[in-house]
Amino acid sequence: MKKYIYLFLFFFSLINHQVMSKEIMILKLSYGEVEIELYPDKAPNHVTRFKELANSKKYDGVVFHRVIDGFMAQTGDVKFGNSTSQDFNLSLAGTGGSDLPNLKSEFSDIPHVRGVLSAARSADPHSANSQFFICFESAPHLDRQYSVFGKVIKGMEFVDKIKRGDPNSGAVTNPDKIISIRSK
Repeated sequence: MKKYIYLFLFFFSLINHQVMSKEIMILKLSYGEVEIELYPDKAPNHVTRFKELANSKKYDGVVFHRVIDGFMAQTGDVKFGNSTSQDFNLSLAGTGGSDLPNLKSEFSDIPHVRGVLSAARSADPHSANSQFFICFESAPHLDRQYSVFGKVIKGMEFVDKIKRGDPNSGAVTNPDKIISIRSK
């Protein structure tokens, strides 16, 4: 009987460790707080970069410069998209990044479904830097071509309220912005 109790305790501690070790970020929008679970096992470098920029307040005040209804909301241009910076230029938002080097792709089997966070990039698969997007709906055409590094687990209704852009380009006039992103 003791053997079974020890086995139970061992498995319980493993499960408890996995639950307790989740990496959670809190994205504050004007509409409410959004909880994001990160996937360091699938995209360790993207998660590290995201946390580094978030916890050093680089994302604070950054606008959602490209938002396409039924597809995604893109943000994260810390150079030209930060509405509190002297370099802020809405017409250039989406063309900048951080001062850190670009990241190599970390493609995985995680599908681009509603709530997924994925690294935005140019045509070069190894050009992701600071920008990311949140999917409003499934986008299977992006699977295994963009680095998924997290998913909204609470507060997606607040993401749904982000102001949409032009139906063709996604460009947003007077865009919503990130208030802050921090580790929970």
